Amino acid sequence: MTATAATRAHPPGNPLAERYRDEFPIFRHSIYLNSCSLGALSKRARARVNEHLDLWEDRGASAWYEIWWAALAELRGRYGRIVGAGAGEIALHPNISGALTVVGEALDYGARRKIVVSSLDFPTISYQWLAKTKRVEVEIVESPDGITVPLELWEKAIDDRTALVATSHVFYTTGAIQDARAIAELAHRKGALCLVDGYQAAGQIPVDVKALGVDFYCAGGLKWLLGGTGVAFLYAAPEHHALLPAATGWFAHREQFRFDTRSLEFHADARRFEAGTPPMMPVYAQLGGLDVLEETTPEERYRVTHALSEDLVALALERGLVPRVAPKAEERTAIVNLPYDDPHAAVARLTAAGFITDARPGRVRVSPYFYNTYDDHRALVEFLTRDR
Repeated sequence: MTATAATRAHPPGNPLAERYRDEFPIFRHSIYLNSCSLGALSKRARARVNEHLDLWEDRGASAWYEIWWAALAELRGRYGRIVGAGAGEIALHPNISGALTVVGEALDYGARRKIVVSSLDFPTISYQWLAKTKRVEVEIVESPDGITVPLELWEKAIDDRTALVATSHVFYTTGAIQDARAIAELAHRKGALCLVDGYQAAGQIPVDVKALGVDFYCAGGLKWLLGGTGVAFLYAAPEHHALLPAATGWFAHREQFRFDTRSLEFHADARRFEAGTPPMMPVYAQLGGLDVLEETTPEERYRVTHALSEDLVALALERGLVPRVAPKAEERTAIVNLPYDDPHAAVARLTAAGFITDARPGRVRVSPYFYNTYDDHRALVEFLTRDR
């Protein structure tokens, strides 16, 4: 059986899919439902990468000073707009691990040695501080249901010894939205800082770092921002622009082309949290992805994507799949986990039938986005359940 529409009453169509489906060539041959692993490649992202290659070919290193420097500044500004921040509050990185390293090496653990994370966070978060156990103590807040972490458990874990609370805005494991503002308030009440990993949030749901009140927020192009690999960012609240990162690089120097080996003078803004030379090809891919995203609003994308995922959840329940998602619709995102005894085998069968999804322990992970239609996930559920 190949990917065909399932027989279920049609909800209203997705107007964004009607406008943007052709922008993503992968739909010519597949039904793509894996945006929480990697956003689909757009024509404009590919065109921007070709633009970068043309500049490299035609200008060589002179492209740095005449064009690429401005592209970096442009990306800082556009990332800032995605999360409600200014360009001077954004530092560029090739991945979240690099951003966390700079933050992790900028904090003083003398009086406060405790770092609080959760069992549902992506391991990159805990690994950053588990590697520092000679200097810090890591407390992992366990999830009682494997889906969410109640605020009272965060409150219990955060104390006067806590330096930082580091957790996710949206859990990659379950798609559940955390109350990042409430967690930041709990941290601040005890004198701790709060870092939020928004990789599964930015682009998928509206984000306003000022309203959240977080100290640091990181995300990147890999997933919902349609930028691909090798490009990410860190938001640092202005009150932390005096921190002195012990992990750094020449892009953090306020006069980097002075090439002074004897003196390190950091930028006065969030660029002090940058490190080495940014990968320009991913920067251009991300600019192309943002060219597409910025034609819509975060609210539009969230509205249509949430409707798609809620329809997927309802259909899966009807077919007996019992998705592993947050209990309340307002806490759910477009990361829908369908339990399966052998998810890798199921994903392989889906791939052969023209569906692109992902496998996680005990579940098939499905993630529609604004370029998907209702027929996409209906066909997938029909395929998964036809022999049950």
